[in-house]
Amino acid sequence: MIKTLQKIMKQDKEKFVVPKGVQQAIPIRTIWPDGIFRVGNKFSKSFRFEDINYAVASKEDKEAMFLSYSELLNSFDSGATTKITINNRRLNKADFESSILIPLKGDSLDEYRKEYNQMLLDKATGANSIVQDKYVTVSVVKKNIEEARNYFSRIGTDLITHFSHLGSKCVELDAIDRLRIFHDFFRAGE
Repeated sequence: MIKTLQKIMKQDKEKFVVPKGVQQAIPIRTIWPDGIFRVGNKFSKSFRFEDINYAVASKEDKEAMFLSYSELLNSFDSGATTKITINNRRLNKADFESSILIPLKGDSLDEYRKEYNQMLLDKATGANSIVQDKYVTVSVVKKNIEEARNYFSRIGTDLITHFSHLGSKCVELDAIDRLRIFHDFFRAGE
């Protein structure tokens, strides 16, 4: 047990170099289209999941959720590093209006469309327009990209299955989704 822990700690250590710019502060070495990133000596993949409504569940449901969540955590290899990220970001009103609101059609039902759109806008801008995104990022040391793909394929299936048992939805992110998260983080509002 202690040797395994020491091995993991040794794998996590990398030579630290003082970055001379912002691009050097981001440790990504290689990006593949399926969303696998080479970060230092590890491969990583991220998954987005939805919140679980734990507060209103009965005691038996809470116990079942807790056991299912512990089973999810135990499904990872001992050499894998798992990080849960909660990203609070401001809702872009223009994107929201173009993707969610119902377009007006110029008929007698526009009155109802306007009312429904106004209700959606009021709900979206109610909590200071803050949206919370939740991610699980799994990092693991593998010899090459093929081993990493096989590992993330298995882990992705396990994550999606376990989160569906918890009453949540989990989707894996491709390279464009992960890069969009970085862009929105480092260039907020653009």
